[in-house]
Amino acid sequence: MIKDRGIQDNYEDIIMERIIQGMNIKEVLTALRGSDGYFITNTARDLSQSDFKNRILLHTDLLAAETRERANYFSLEITGGASVHVDILRKQVDPFYKLMRLREKMPNTMFQTLCRGVNLFGYRPYPPNVIRQTVKEFAKYVDVWRVFDFMNYIPNMQAVFEEVQNAGKILEPCICFSTGPEHTDEFYVSKIEEIIDVTGDDILLCIKNHGGLGTPKRIGQLVNAIKQQYPDLVIHYHGHNTDGNDVGRITAAVLNGATIIDAADHAFTGYYGPPPILTVVDTLKDYGKEPAGINIEAIIETSEVLRQERDHYEYFESQFKGFSPTVQIHKLPGGAMGSSFEQAVKGNFLDKMPQILHEELPKVQIELGNWWSVTPGSQILWTTAVSNVLGGDRYGNPSGDLKNLLLGKYGPFPFYKPADWIYEKVFGADWRAILAKEGGVENIADMDIEHERATLAKRIDREPTEQQLVLYLQHPNDAVDFFKFEEEFGHTYVLPPSIFLRRGGYNVGETIQFKDHFGKEHVIEIGPKQRDKENGECNIYFNVDHNQRIYNFKEETSASTAAKEPEISAKEVAQLAKTGDIRAPFAANVCDIQVEAGQQIKVGDTLLILEAMKMQTPVSSELDGTVNEIYAELGQSLKVGGKLLQIVP
Repeated sequence: MIKDRGIQDNYEDIIMERIIQGMNIKEVLTALRGSDGYFITNTARDLSQSDFKNRILLHTDLLAAETRERANYFSLEITGGASVHVDILRKQVDPFYKLMRLREKMPNTMFQTLCRGVNLFGYRPYPPNVIRQTVKEFAKYVDVWRVFDFMNYIPNMQAVFEEVQNAGKILEPCICFSTGPEHTDEFYVSKIEEIIDVTGDDILLCIKNHGGLGTPKRIGQLVNAIKQQYPDLVIHYHGHNTDGNDVGRITAAVLNGATIIDAADHAFTGYYGPPPILTVVDTLKDYGKEPAGINIEAIIETSEVLRQERDHYEYFESQFKGFSPTVQIHKLPGGAMGSSFEQAVKGNFLDKMPQILHEELPKVQIELGNWWSVTPGSQILWTTAVSNVLGGDRYGNPSGDLKNLLLGKYGPFPFYKPADWIYEKVFGADWRAILAKEGGVENIADMDIEHERATLAKRIDREPTEQQLVLYLQHPNDAVDFFKFEEEFGHTYVLPPSIFLRRGGYNVGETIQFKDHFGKEHVIEIGPKQRDKENGECNIYFNVDHNQRIYNFKEETSASTAAKEPEISAKEVAQLAKTGDIRAPFAANVCDIQVEAGQQIKVGDTLLILEAMKMQTPVSSELDGTVNEIYAELGQSLKVGGKLLQIVP
């Protein structure tokens, strides 16, 4: 299948021929087209995002690395999407360092990423020079680049396309798939033509069925239509098993000419991510289709390793078990399913979920153009539907991202524009003038990267690396918090999930034993604890592998604990805003502050930008006046009614 490239594989009894990292696109295409079998991508990253809220730790992936390396996958999807952000925000691990450590154990396997085009690994459009610099840095470690745009708007992906190809990596543009009368074979084939006009023929083509939509027959028809028009095009099918039917869709895709498919380790598969690899292999075998070069024993061994780890991630699995065939109605992708239920539980509107999912969300999708429910589009649809149901005023409380969508900032609507009444509801009676003045694809100017580098250096008190700069350019506040955390505490990836994700704290006198991913034993001893009667401070002894440290701290008392802010309603927040007392209208993080104390402002001026559910919403002034005091801080997490700033009329 593939000529010997002189690289030693660590197999005891057999030497497997395989596609390996370092091969160029022409070599890869030759191997793929010359094989009688199909190839498998292990979508570990997508599994983590869809079923475990992206919380699977590097420690766990390192435990599985050796057997995954021997499994002979086409690629391992291990970074990208929301994982880059969650790595620094929740797991305290550097996304670049993660790739370096995994490469040490997986020298041959191609690493794959998911990139949101102009949104990169974030949730908003980035300047062209930020896009190019980010791709250059990640391309040092990532071999296969799956690139998509939620509007299937090719210009939004072009900068990434160019940089991936300039880096000599494997480019895999996507057509995002959905269902409805507009979503015809002819439409998707025409999109592929647009892609090839930009990229040339040396690409892989992904059908990104992120919601697990359609039937096996429908997917088979689409693959067949593409192969009829482009017989030499290598198709990679990606889907989710939300309705329990993706093994059928994968089978139909392969039987109609797809060369690569996505699946995951069975010990961790759930309800909203990819289906189990072995189930796919067993099913296709009955059709005379064999996986190229796959080592079945290594796949089984991987799940035996992972099975011991799953209990530690239970807290992050969706509280709602079972497949969800109604995904064909609401179309939420796998990554959004768990988070939507989590938000409903925390927001006390779980009883409204049937109405939101099965009535309002499908209605909103049709009203807004029936495009593709994938990041950031899925968040726009979801937050709009939730707001419509909970607020009782449809489109009466639009997010900033919904406004940008209607203005065409993300690209033209692929099928039809929303009705005039929606524009009027969102922008007011002067909506036509606003659309004429502000409408159109956003032309984002290059960022002054050297200025940002200097700002970052000032915030972390040292010169940043190029990798740190790239992370900062996408997630400024969270990146700075992570850099400071890592400087103080070091690499936390060495901790297993049983310790890192443990809930409820630790007890004085407790002894904890664990093995790291090398199999080395470690012991942690907590205590004893002593109190200094003179200054009221406590010190606690902390022993790691018999190396002792002492930590001093003051214990919190009920008197020293800040009083809780009284809870107020969204209606009260709106009333206070008219007096100049600006509060958070919903639970959110402060991602930008656009005014300063003493600044003169007018009605409609943007004061701050809040971020919730990956959506950014501007908070505007309801009156003319002067900014008297700013209470909010960048990165601060606020509840409904949290104080933002004060304006003197």
